[in-house]
Amino acid sequence: MLLTRRARFLKSLFTLDHRVRLGDVPVEIHPCPFVREMGNRERDDPRDRVLPGDFYPVPDNRVVENERFSYPVFLPRGASRASQAIILLHGLNERDWDKYLPWAERLLLDTGKAVILFPIAFHVNRVPTPWRDSRVLHALAGERRRGMSDAANATFVNVAISTRLSACPSRFHLSGKETLFNLWQLVAAIRDGRHPLFHEGTTVDLFAYSIGALLAQVLLLADPCQLTTASRLFIFCGGALFSYMDGSARDIIDREAYSRVRSFYLNEFLSTPGALDDPFDEAFRALILPGLSRERREAFFERARARVRVVTLDNDTVMPTAGARAALGEGLAREMLDEMSFPFPCTHQQPFPLHERVSPSLVHRSFEALFSRAAALLA
Repeated sequence: MLLTRRARFLKSLFTLDHRVRLGDVPVEIHPCPFVREMGNRERDDPRDRVLPGDFYPVPDNRVVENERFSYPVFLPRGASRASQAIILLHGLNERDWDKYLPWAERLLLDTGKAVILFPIAFHVNRVPTPWRDSRVLHALAGERRRGMSDAANATFVNVAISTRLSACPSRFHLSGKETLFNLWQLVAAIRDGRHPLFHEGTTVDLFAYSIGALLAQVLLLADPCQLTTASRLFIFCGGALFSYMDGSARDIIDREAYSRVRSFYLNEFLSTPGALDDPFDEAFRALILPGLSRERREAFFERARARVRVVTLDNDTVMPTAGARAALGEGLAREMLDEMSFPFPCTHQQPFPLHERVSPSLVHRSFEALFSRAAALLA
């Protein structure tokens, strides 16, 4: 079945309310509950100084939907537990799992491994209900545009995250760090046999897209408790150093917000010492600028050269190839990085367009080519 039709089919069946059995392939989708337990102090201490936004007056560390949520696990049909897993990490400002359902299914079918779709803090189903109300968002977007000198790419789709990051750029780091502690908690539970769907000693690899790649790189570079020392990582449309990224887009964040975020992390953040007992701060700093912690960053990639692969798109302006090459270093980039060119118009946000204005067969062939490369590393 072509990707366009498969994506619609999976979207029609998907739910986090109960297990879903796919009739035509040996795959089941299991919803799993998650309750945040790790990283309380690291998250709550700085967030106590962050004022809530006017459109949602609940402090960030009191958002119930972000504390307790469910995430989907794609499991081979008939398997009560798996012994191999891939965690799929998504992009910035994602509102649902629709785009990723065929990605997860394909990874499972090509590798035989269970696939976990894990949401970044304040994304997908970890956002408060009012952030999904189109009337609230349209009104907020209009108000925001009236207060901006350049509102060209300010939309109701990006207004919630843009408003939050404009008011407090440190939320980018705090939400990322919260997600990293969540992943630490998840991987530890899987490895120790405390997860109901996985055997003790399960191996965990990662498929990371867009900003999810930055999170995956920080996780492997920090490697808390040596949980990811042997993990393999496949990066798609990501891997760039922060200073090369450009998240300004109608469906990511608006230009004013991204300018604030970029300025903050290239200036104030770098001049503020990180917490000495935090395993993630220095790893993140090593992925901001080419000359910052370069030896540590390139030494990590040298050690991980057999278990990390990066695929970029030649027309990607959000996560450009040059940024991934700068992260790896020129020598390792020749071995670990491939730049693909798809034979149809696409964007970073929609590398596999599902509309009929692009040939579905061309999109499907490129989708197969990309995931064949992923399976070659992750299987």
